[in-house]
Amino acid sequence: MSVLFSPLRIRGVEFKNRIGVSPMCQYSSIEGAPTDWHFIHVGSRAIGGAGFIIQEATAISSEGRISPEDAGIWNDVQMAAYKRITDFVHAYQSRIGVQLAHAGRKASTYAPWRGTGEVKKEDGGWDTIAPSPLAFTEGYPHPIEMNKEAIRRVIDAFVSGARRAIEAGYDFIELHMAHGYLVHQYLSPLSNHRSDEYGGSLENRCRFGLEIARAVRNAIGENVPLFARVSATDWVEGGWDCDQTVQFVRMMKDCGIDLIDSSSGGNVATAVVPVGAGYQTEFAARIRREAGVMTAAVGLITAPEQAETIVRTGQADAVLLAREELRDPYWPLHAAKVLRADVAWPSQYLRAK
Repeated sequence: MSVLFSPLRIRGVEFKNRIGVSPMCQYSSIEGAPTDWHFIHVGSRAIGGAGFIIQEATAISSEGRISPEDAGIWNDVQMAAYKRITDFVHAYQSRIGVQLAHAGRKASTYAPWRGTGEVKKEDGGWDTIAPSPLAFTEGYPHPIEMNKEAIRRVIDAFVSGARRAIEAGYDFIELHMAHGYLVHQYLSPLSNHRSDEYGGSLENRCRFGLEIARAVRNAIGENVPLFARVSATDWVEGGWDCDQTVQFVRMMKDCGIDLIDSSSGGNVATAVVPVGAGYQTEFAARIRREAGVMTAAVGLITAPEQAETIVRTGQADAVLLAREELRDPYWPLHAAKVLRADVAWPSQYLRAK
């Protein structure tokens, strides 16, 4: 029996298998709202057999977007537009979550194929915020240091985004705390130079993320799974690392986090990342073992046997595929054949099974 194709239950939600589609920005929204591109992109992965899909980084406020083309969920017009997508995913027995995000000092930048660095105000950009007034790198916006009022506004916006997501039909919420975006900026001593209760010690640097997690859990109730994506390391000496991540996750567990989506990097432009097959899986395994929280492994997971081994040996409870799902939306159906798991195909495709 394939463990990869066994169900996974988290709180009130059952996932039909342990294959997830990683959140990947499409930079194709209009004023934060999804388009037909998103409907086809997400819908094809549901038809392709993924147990769950995590919608791309979805900004909780207009200034929280990475680029002007980013997805958002800060108003009811956007919320209503997502319902068409979530209904379609559910029709094919898949589950869908939304990754709530704020880009912080990495906001107001160009979509990858449109340019690099800061989008100036005259070109549609905006002021950015961060724990400290430190730009990500040359050519990026110089952020405004957040005061207590700004911190409270962001926390409230995460709560509002989570409530809208549940109303739009999402099955679970993921909080984006990785890749050098706002929460990660608070966690890392390289980007957080504050001297108040949100900076300095590990406990203080974790405070912002914990307050978000606690507030969102209270807003969505006990039945909805709550995930968090973290960067387990900055890949730079003196920065955020896996030891601190384990301690942070232990605190997150007390706030009601159910699963950690374990990635890495993104906060230091010059970091050298040793990319290779499954290069981040060891972080998922350590967090699962030492913090006692379910994890999903992500990062160059491409082969069915590789994914099966990760979950079968207890390195993670699920796997997330990114680029491989872009190349092949039907990867789960093909993996089932390799692993000799009998899974349902859409009726329209049965002749190909």
